[in-house]
Amino acid sequence: MTVFNRRNFMAGTLATGFTSSLAVEKLRAANANDEVNLGFISCGGRAGQLMGQFSEVDGINIAGLCDVDEKRLGLAKQKYPKAQSWTDLRDLIASDSIDVVVVATCNHWHCLAAIWAMQAGKDVYVEKPLSHSQWEGRQTVAAARKYNRICQIGTQQRSDPMQAEIKKFLHKEKSLGEINATRVNRYGVRPSIGKRDQPLAVDKNVAYDLWLGPAQDEPILREKLHYDWHWDWNTGSGEMGNWGVHVLDDVRNNVFQDLVALPKRILGGGGRVALNDAGQTPNVHFAFFDTGSIPVVIGLSNLPATPGGKKSPSHPGPSSGYVVYCEGGRYEGQRGRGAAYDSDGKKIKEFKGGGNVLHQANFIDAVLQQDASILNAEIAVGNDSTGWCNLANVAFRTGKNLDREAADGIDVEQWTTLMGEMDAHLGSHKLSRVSDDIRVSPMLELDAKTEQFVGSGSKNANQFLNREYRKGYEVPELA
Repeated sequence: MTVFNRRNFMAGTLATGFTSSLAVEKLRAANANDEVNLGFISCGGRAGQLMGQFSEVDGINIAGLCDVDEKRLGLAKQKYPKAQSWTDLRDLIASDSIDVVVVATCNHWHCLAAIWAMQAGKDVYVEKPLSHSQWEGRQTVAAARKYNRICQIGTQQRSDPMQAEIKKFLHKEKSLGEINATRVNRYGVRPSIGKRDQPLAVDKNVAYDLWLGPAQDEPILREKLHYDWHWDWNTGSGEMGNWGVHVLDDVRNNVFQDLVALPKRILGGGGRVALNDAGQTPNVHFAFFDTGSIPVVIGLSNLPATPGGKKSPSHPGPSSGYVVYCEGGRYEGQRGRGAAYDSDGKKIKEFKGGGNVLHQANFIDAVLQQDASILNAEIAVGNDSTGWCNLANVAFRTGKNLDREAADGIDVEQWTTLMGEMDAHLGSHKLSRVSDDIRVSPMLELDAKTEQFVGSGSKNANQFLNREYRKGYEVPELA
């Protein structure tokens, strides 16, 4: 398809909300012939993992590959030589040879790529976090509804049979009694991403305007273009949006059974400290979520326990997981496994599982049946779980010097413990929670209906619920 025709196609899609009847007919044929043609937008590390996982699902054909980096595209093409390849995602989306689109790009592209694909009549599997901002996440959910598309987010733990066992144990059997509070962790050491004196010269093999897409054209002062975009607000969501989505989604699923979409109030803080690199997102981050029922706290650090060390600081529970504190003990959960302990600390039950491939198979089943109700991580679920992370990032970005009264006025044991841990952790790096290095928000109140902050600090916080898009890459307003 030529550039002219592609642009006319996309313009027509945006103007009329056209949904391709051809795509639906092809999927009906696929249902009969047991083959669905998948097109991958991005050929990076996560996309490569997804290609392997989808390939294990019966009836799947890796038919399309797209990446703005010709080197990465070429490597993927070597592995899947029969697949068509493109540099521009719009060409893949417009192709009649592609039935279903998998979005595994940088975070800032997730929503627009997914929306464009759904407008073109494709069903979509989109990696987490769903959105780069809370507003665009809502538009993606609205697109799935408007164009009647199947859209699943890549929180693969949702398809782990273990999750149903956990919910039965905690809620139906009430084996540990009532739930009192939940602690969430993401502790994993990450090195400096460097800090250049001059902006990074992007490799000539990269179509940089397409790489930027909705993001602003700002100088890149880190050492690498790929992956380390996570730690730049222009393109990423930090560790909170990287791993936080998985662990907070587990909590929404297993602790709240999805009955709590977003928290009512949030206080958060942290800093990017010790590394003196070009990163902007916090490498030490903490937040308190007031859900109206069970309080949730999260602690996150990418720093070692001591300068130059290799291990994370000590903390209760898994390094990437959560602890559910109950009347009669606690449950500790993480990807693929978990364990319950009684009040004396004795292990009373273990859980084991795994969601990879099962999650991709669940998506394909929904596509073939054209039934979004059977999805394990339908896009609205993914939007809410991503929302907790977006709000934690907003709280950090609105923060100023520590307001002791706000932060230390939260009467929750798990929060007090976490703050003590953070004090000790920062102290080991000769830093203080009460300093210019650490910022903490006031307690921010969220209006559940409008998903806007109200009251004290709301004006500052609301500015981070959306972003300014580059011309030609605007996320359409659909909700």
